[in-house]
Amino acid sequence: MTLSEEIVDRASVASADVAEYATWLGDDALILAQQLGWWISRAPELEEDIALGNIALDLIGHARSLLHYAGTASGRSEDDLAYFRDEPEFRCVHLVEQPNGDFAHTIVRQLLISVYLFELYRRLAGSADPTLAAIAGKAVKEVDYHRDHASQWILRLALGTEESRARLLVALNDLWPYIDELFQDEPLHDALPGIAIRPSELRGAFDRVLADLFAEAQLDEPRTPIATGGGRRGQHSEYLGYLLTEMQVLARRHPGATW
Repeated sequence: MTLSEEIVDRASVASADVAEYATWLGDDALILAQQLGWWISRAPELEEDIALGNIALDLIGHARSLLHYAGTASGRSEDDLAYFRDEPEFRCVHLVEQPNGDFAHTIVRQLLISVYLFELYRRLAGSADPTLAAIAGKAVKEVDYHRDHASQWILRLALGTEESRARLLVALNDLWPYIDELFQDEPLHDALPGIAIRPSELRGAFDRVLADLFAEAQLDEPRTPIATGGGRRGQHSEYLGYLLTEMQVLARRHPGATW
């Protein structure tokens, strides 16, 4: 029995609002995992092939648990939600949709999302919904490693060669506009008091972690325009459609196939 099956097996069926919230978080994890899987056999070091692959597997586990729970409200499986929804039905934030770019872009994206997810899951472990709390309680331990892994690479790139620092600065400027969407409160958060975590309450801790890391890495916070976002409402960047096409093609070409 998988973690998703074990947790949800002893849980009640999710309400429509809880299912929507679980879908938001599950989609973030699923799309980011798909992005990181691309690096297997392409990372700059063999050890990094393994590290990014393992992080992707952790995120797949989070996505499975969250989407499995979300599916209890509609009778759909985690596979149905992953492979048989179209782009407007996904609810991930724009940050996880951004292209891998070079290695610095991937590391900056991973830093920003893992610092955010650590604060989110740390708080969500105390949710009044026992299933969400159980999923978050396991996920936060894994995301703590993801955050440390990205932080160590930020230091290595920032304090390494002129080339590595220059690429890191470009990546920070490219990805920084997508941070604000992570902390936007939505009406769904108002509908789930004590269950969902209000994102705006996480911003202070997020900023403090990055400020400490940037000080050590001798980096300044970028001053870039804010991206509009809209992923929670099904409004996505131009990149998600291509990613979903690749991710979903086998399941859609051979629906119901077993191996």
